[in-house]
Amino acid sequence: MTKYNGSCHCGAIKFEIEAELTNFRTCNCSICKKKNAVMMSVNETDFKLLQGQEHLALYQWNLKIAKHHFCKICGIYTFHHTRSIPGVMGVNVNCLDDVDLSHIPIKYVDGASLSSKTDAD
Repeated sequence: MTKYNGSCHCGAIKFEIEAELTNFRTCNCSICKKKNAVMMSVNETDFKLLQGQEHLALYQWNLKIAKHHFCKICGIYTFHHTRSIPGVMGVNVNCLDDVDLSHIPIKYVDGASLSSKTDAD
């Protein structure tokens, strides 16, 4: 696995993941559609918040299980704790340094059908 550094737009939130860059996805649930992020999953043990805990804001809705984190200063969604898979986090791949998504396939997930009944990731 490879280490990647990531941050929000203003740099207040900095994190590191250790992962292989695979399984990129975007979702059509109500929150993902609006934030338009490309996400990938990492184990919580492979994620490290390096700085900015005090600048993290939390957004939850519906069942209040998934925890979506974004920067209080610039508003960028950085990562979230999933509802459906405990111990796994979704990371906004666009926040990773030096990662070019222009030639990488992205899977489209029908999260809208899940969020009509429960809180989507």
